[in-house]
Amino acid sequence: MAPIAVGDVIPDGTLSYFDEEDKVQAVNIHSLAGGKKVILFGVPGAFTPTCSLKHVPGFIEKADELKSKGVDKILCLSVNDPFVMKAWAKSFPENKHVLFLADGSAKYTHDLGLELDLSEKGLGTRSRRFALLVDDLKVKAANIESGGEFTVSSADDILKAL
Repeated sequence: MAPIAVGDVIPDGTLSYFDEEDKVQAVNIHSLAGGKKVILFGVPGAFTPTCSLKHVPGFIEKADELKSKGVDKILCLSVNDPFVMKAWAKSFPENKHVLFLADGSAKYTHDLGLELDLSEKGLGTRSRRFALLVDDLKVKAANIESGGEFTVSSADDILKAL
């Protein structure tokens, strides 16, 4: 399957997260992103070095700037269960705007065409690192990394697309 690209409508799907009352919630992507400008960025795994030290912190640090340019929501997607994503989110106490979404079975990641087979490293199917700028469900920028790189999917790279 070809990866999602500029001009495509993001697929619908259900992901999960923990709400403020510490209850797991299932959320429909189209209900989150419909009629809004959102950034959906994906990482290979929670608590992994590049994801935890560079990718996520960049979106947390630039959240106010992104919001000032019309971004309504910043969504972080990873092929992890919601309990792992909850613990990972808590490791960023300064975060006020990034919603951590779990794609435990990698179904949504597959629907995006962005799965990455890391079985040789004992990690199974994961997400490629990416950042999408989505306006009312339509992809306006698709910054998709090759392999384990981190060269085009940062918050700064998405800011250039705004």
